[in-house]
Amino acid sequence: SLLLMLNGHVGEEDENKERGNWSSKTDYMLSTIGYAVGLGNIWRFPYLAYKNGGGAFLIPYFLMLFLAGLPLFFMESALGQFCSQGPINVWRAVPLLQGVGVAMVLITLIVSFYYNVIIAYSLFYMFASFQSPLPWARCSGWGSDNCTDPHTGTCITPRYIQIHTSHTHTHTEVHTSPTGTRITHRGTHSEEALRRSSGMDETGTVVWHLALCLLLSSIIVGAALIKGIKSSGKVVYFTATFPYVVILILLIRGATLEGARDGIEYYIGTQSNLTKLADAQVWKDAATQTFYSLSIGWGGVLTLASYNNFNNNVFKDAFIVCFTNAGTSVFAGFAIFSILGHMAFVYNKPVGEVVKEGFGLAFIAYPDALSKLPISPLWSVLFFFMLLTVGLDSQFAGIEVVITCVVDACPSLFNSKRALLTLAISCSVFLLGLPCVTQAGIYWVTLIDQFLGTWVLLIVGFMEVAAVSYIYGGNRFIKDIEMMIGDKTFCFWLWWRACWFFISPCIILVILVWSLLTFTSPSYGSVPYPDWGLALGWCIAVFVLMWIPLIALYKFIKAQGSVWERLKSLCRPTEDWHPYLEKHRGERYSVENQTNKCTDTSSVSVISSSWL
Repeated sequence: SLLLMLNGHVGEEDENKERGNWSSKTDYMLSTIGYAVGLGNIWRFPYLAYKNGGGAFLIPYFLMLFLAGLPLFFMESALGQFCSQGPINVWRAVPLLQGVGVAMVLITLIVSFYYNVIIAYSLFYMFASFQSPLPWARCSGWGSDNCTDPHTGTCITPRYIQIHTSHTHTHTEVHTSPTGTRITHRGTHSEEALRRSSGMDETGTVVWHLALCLLLSSIIVGAALIKGIKSSGKVVYFTATFPYVVILILLIRGATLEGARDGIEYYIGTQSNLTKLADAQVWKDAATQTFYSLSIGWGGVLTLASYNNFNNNVFKDAFIVCFTNAGTSVFAGFAIFSILGHMAFVYNKPVGEVVKEGFGLAFIAYPDALSKLPISPLWSVLFFFMLLTVGLDSQFAGIEVVITCVVDACPSLFNSKRALLTLAISCSVFLLGLPCVTQAGIYWVTLIDQFLGTWVLLIVGFMEVAAVSYIYGGNRFIKDIEMMIGDKTFCFWLWWRACWFFISPCIILVILVWSLLTFTSPSYGSVPYPDWGLALGWCIAVFVLMWIPLIALYKFIKAQGSVWERLKSLCRPTEDWHPYLEKHRGERYSVENQTNKCTDTSSVSVISSSWL
């Protein structure tokens, strides 16, 4: 224990002297909020609200939060806190499906490669913003003849234009400014920043300014995690709170601009369209956004909760985090649309023609809108610094998932070498992220995101809730939770039983089937992926999911007895499934009861008794 304390990730006051605990409840709450609140809250939710009926979209969104988001978030948090283990070891509760935990870790690891790249983009744009005028508000330095008046030949501040072409092939568009001047556009500032090639087939060279930003990003993440949650728990005091300060500043500034009201009206104002609620796609978007924005199925929620004290009120925490996440999405939308409304006013265009989602919003539309404001470098620096901090919070948790699983797998070897393990993983994430900072890097980023960030997560999430509810047993799980937070009324648990047994699995299953039935080959804008790129995307998805059946088959072969006896044994918790510390195990998980505690927990008996 002394060696672990010297290593830095265990404190004298920690309840768990082997794994360590959060230094304070605030550390955990800020880390979890920072993990849940990601780039999707800023660059996806506002667009979805605008697209799906404005204010009307809030109805299905918050309904899906109650029916699917909060129940699954509560489940994952309780699982991690109960056993104080990461996403792989937590499946000691259902050994047959331990591959689900492996899939969670692989998803998080692969996503960490490109998420690090997005942080690098934010760093580069933030550094580039320390110029006046902003590079994307002028011609020189970001591409020749980027924006000129054909009559005078003078440079004119460019308006928003989506990336259409590669760095080597120029696409020319002619638009008329609000004053009637015809303006010629060739390329964009993002094209110059990313040096984007014409397609995934054209890898090109490493874009070194992005590679250096990627290195800096890796160093920041490694330094923040060098002492585990003891160090990252302090960093989030700034990274988890600063984005709210920036959003508030941008909202106040945006609200004072001409055209801001038009932007808000399109967001959730009088332009709201209640008839959209009759469109099934709206409900699918609401459920999908809720599921993904809470980072369910990634393993991060399990990991962060595993460092809580055993008797922490995990239900209260889950409630606070989920609604803080939803509130942040709505709040950020006001800041985004107020300034986009001003941008539409400047160009004398409808708001709908300047609104984009994802990369287009974060790195093209919004920066261009900010360039139209007085003291534009200040607003641009604040905006990209906000993207940086939001991205770092999620990356901290993602890397912590991998570290925790490695340490939990072999604590005798890695507990005392956690700092070295953190450095090794940070270096690996940097090196494996280098293909994403080549000239074809943006294609790799979007390809991985579109294959791993969609139906693969839905499969993992569905198997998780089904395994806990139907195999481990909902009633058993509720008793585990009551060991941590105390007894609750029957009516209290009736709602969670309804969600875990029926409502949440059904919602996920419907979204999953719909996503597969309506699946179309992904592309980057108008640029299609080559056949080998699509094949690679499918291979990545299969590589992640194949561990679920493979590990189940391996355990089945290793088990003893008949086919039915093997299956029953793998559906029962293992002997080492219990609260981490002996003082918390009570009579239910005492040593005396380890050999016979599961005699009535076959999958059939659990399903029939879990409602009792």
